[in-house]
Amino acid sequence: MKFAIVTGAAGGLGRVISEQLSNEGWCVGMLDMNRVAIEASGVPTNCQAIACDVGDPSSVEAALSQFGAVPDLVVNNAGIVRFGPLIDLDQRDFDSVVRVNLVGAFIVARHCAVQMRNAGKGGVIINITSMNGIVPGPNSGAYTSTKAGLALLTKQMAVEWGPFGIRVNAIAPGLMDAGMSNAIHADQEVRRSREAKIPARRLGRPDDVSNLVSFLASDKASYITGENILVDGGITMSVLTMLPRPKSVDKFGSGE
Repeated sequence: MKFAIVTGAAGGLGRVISEQLSNEGWCVGMLDMNRVAIEASGVPTNCQAIACDVGDPSSVEAALSQFGAVPDLVVNNAGIVRFGPLIDLDQRDFDSVVRVNLVGAFIVARHCAVQMRNAGKGGVIINITSMNGIVPGPNSGAYTSTKAGLALLTKQMAVEWGPFGIRVNAIAPGLMDAGMSNAIHADQEVRRSREAKIPARRLGRPDDVSNLVSFLASDKASYITGENILVDGGITMSVLTMLPRPKSVDKFGSGE
């Protein structure tokens, strides 16, 4: 049986990713600051709920030792956001987001990469970034910069750890109907407005991400590494569709 580690697994994307991996026959270590929340929702078959502060190296080491196996897959999903204008943002809030989203992902990935290298078995690491790491999200504090940093860190990991047989990729979700976005999309007017601006005309579902995790973890993706793959229904590239232009120019030869 293959072994996987998923951080931030108490709810949202982390929970769905863990459940899908479990259904596909993986043994999953579900890491989260709130182990009780994992257990309250029911621990899926072949899964183990483990308390872990990803920003604390000693906590990560203790959590991984409880799992009792070298992971074949690591999904760095743990993340937090502190909304508000940068000009009013307290440095402690900025630091807390950096600690979890960027430093935490590095700590977990490095610990697991060392285990993979020493075992001579290789493995797969998937970092969950965000469309906000590609285009800035106003009033998102440190979230956007941490996700941009994690995207580039993914590429550095891929280059340095590739010789050990470790593939590292990132998944950048767009506007998701899950996790920390639940409160946003509970406002039906906001929800409809957002859906109307997405080329796919819907919000992302958790399984849009978990299905990609499953693919990237498989041998079918054995030659893919160092990528930051958008799962956003086309919203990131659609800015020009939101800007009007006269119908008179929408014909062949109008620019001549």
